[in-house]
Amino acid sequence: MSSTVKTASETRNIGLKSISWFRLKSQFELQSMVWPGLVFLFIFSYVPMYGILIAFKDYDMFKGVMGSPWIGWEHFKEFFSDPNFFTVLRNTLSINGLNLLFGFPAPIIFALLLNEVVSPKFKRFIQTVSYLPHFVSWVVFGGLIITVLSPTNGVLNYALESLGFISEPINFLGEANNFWGILVIGEMVKGLGWGAILYIAAISGVDQELYEAATMDGANKLQKMWYVTLPSIMGTIVIMLIFAISAILNTGFEQILVLQNPLNLDTSETIDTYVYKVGIRQMRYSYSTAVGLTKSIIAVILLFGANYLSRKISDKSLF
Repeated sequence: MSSTVKTASETRNIGLKSISWFRLKSQFELQSMVWPGLVFLFIFSYVPMYGILIAFKDYDMFKGVMGSPWIGWEHFKEFFSDPNFFTVLRNTLSINGLNLLFGFPAPIIFALLLNEVVSPKFKRFIQTVSYLPHFVSWVVFGGLIITVLSPTNGVLNYALESLGFISEPINFLGEANNFWGILVIGEMVKGLGWGAILYIAAISGVDQELYEAATMDGANKLQKMWYVTLPSIMGTIVIMLIFAISAILNTGFEQILVLQNPLNLDTSETIDTYVYKVGIRQMRYSYSTAVGLTKSIIAVILLFGANYLSRKISDKSLF
């Protein structure tokens, strides 16, 4: 009996392998389109991972990765005991927390409102205008922000003075307390249209019969958004939220470096800029790798944690 079961199991496995091989062979041209991407991913994402070893070594570029002496966790201890550690961690978490609170819902709300625009021409115009800032580099966009907020010839100061709200110009970027708000608003303006693309695509896939049924039940536009559109795209929202939570230690580098100056350094110094200044400028590659590895480990923990909580609370998850 056991030999019969074993034979049947082996036969089934052989049959499955034959089917898989047949599918692979029949879709050879289609499957081969993936190979360049896999090769690119392997070469540039997996092969360089051996360089993580320098986080545990006193790296010397002349000795190489393998020839440099092993020092274990020293760079990690140095990072956590650095006097600036709590400042950069506070700034990083605060900026990302504000982005999560205000920046994450903004594209969703924008996509919901854009979906209610009736005129196709006006809708395309709004989409084009909102997408444009995304294609402008942060060097240029940050320069525009600095110009607008300038205390000497800035448009904002001129407008506030003309309306009588202020009696003398304000140096917005010169006050540390203003930096978080300026950065969050700037990121929202720059990424609003681009961030809404995914939600607009998700909304376009909602069954129109649901809207017709809601109309017959007497629902207004706001009620349709809340009871039809939002639940229908909740899966997309949850996935994007999980990604946003896992990236809570990544504040971005270009935007902060462009808007940063000695006057707002107390609130603008984040982990990314700190690593650049201490690790890259001073050629402390092992130290910067240790900090980067720490961020990656925390990101993985947050990813799995957010995914687990999402699955428990909303029954929707990334995996």
